[in-house]
Amino acid sequence: MSRVIKFAKAGGPDVLEFIETDVPAPGPSEVRIKVKAIGINRAESMWRTDVYIEPVRFPAGLGYEAAGIVDAVGADVTGIAVGDAVSVMPSFSQNQYFTYGEVITIPSYAVIKHPASLSFEQAASVWMMFTTAYGPLIEDAKVGEGDFVVIPAASSSVGLAAIQIAACAGATPIALTRTSAKKQQLLEAGAAHVIATNEVDLVQEVMRITGGQGARIVFDPVGGPNFPKLITALAFQGTAYLYGALAGGNTAIPVLEMIAKMLTIKGHNIWLTSGDETRRKAAVEYVLKGLESGALKPVIDRTFRFDEMVEVHRYLENNAQFGKIVVTV
Repeated sequence: MSRVIKFAKAGGPDVLEFIETDVPAPGPSEVRIKVKAIGINRAESMWRTDVYIEPVRFPAGLGYEAAGIVDAVGADVTGIAVGDAVSVMPSFSQNQYFTYGEVITIPSYAVIKHPASLSFEQAASVWMMFTTAYGPLIEDAKVGEGDFVVIPAASSSVGLAAIQIAACAGATPIALTRTSAKKQQLLEAGAAHVIATNEVDLVQEVMRITGGQGARIVFDPVGGPNFPKLITALAFQGTAYLYGALAGGNTAIPVLEMIAKMLTIKGHNIWLTSGDETRRKAAVEYVLKGLESGALKPVIDRTFRFDEMVEVHRYLENNAQFGKIVVTV
């Protein structure tokens, strides 16, 4: 028997329930894992409130990331064996699979043997943050020397990953944060510049930093009423990637400015990379190489226990963290 977390209706953190269940043997292309740590993501909060990119089928599990020890493998699984230390890349629907459990079953394509140098807590935190940033910055935009990359919500785990990836590629990461409280932490995390958007004029600061040219890339999980300022801060033929909607509500698009600058706005989520076998393998290779060299480092804000998952979601929604929230099992 294993405890898993499910919810029967959309709502606040209190809808999460611990359920005792028997976890069956894995199917032909599945892997069963005894979980040691779970990475927590904003997507799971949105899933719990049923405002995510796909509708929830109740009762539902939740969770995209975990790390642990392989307990059993399906008949068709190769390259992964019982006893392996593995972690999970988000690449499946939470209507089909989930990671909030003491023992979980995951499709084999989403299971990765992580480096022995990573703790289970670190391994549970790397794939959402680094793969989400890798897709638009490396796969699509191919950022490099001379590029300026504006990163709103920079103290989030994906924001910190974007800072590291942009810097690793030779680009200049410009971190956005609401106040100066996290400025020093962001500089120490690799940001070349930090803009406190509640304290200074965002557009003026970006133009000052870029010598009046604007940034080539914006990588934004917020949207909302401030998004037009990010468009103004873009360079001619720049690109804005939207990978979240933290602001809620509608996001305005300044059409005439887009036409004048010939800008591009792209919606993005991790599935573009993790849902394609070739792209997924390239991303894994990139991230593993970065972890090995030390160019990429997971940043963990705080660790909770599995029994504290309701409190975990309350903490997540306070938006106070710097890096990844991790739960130990």
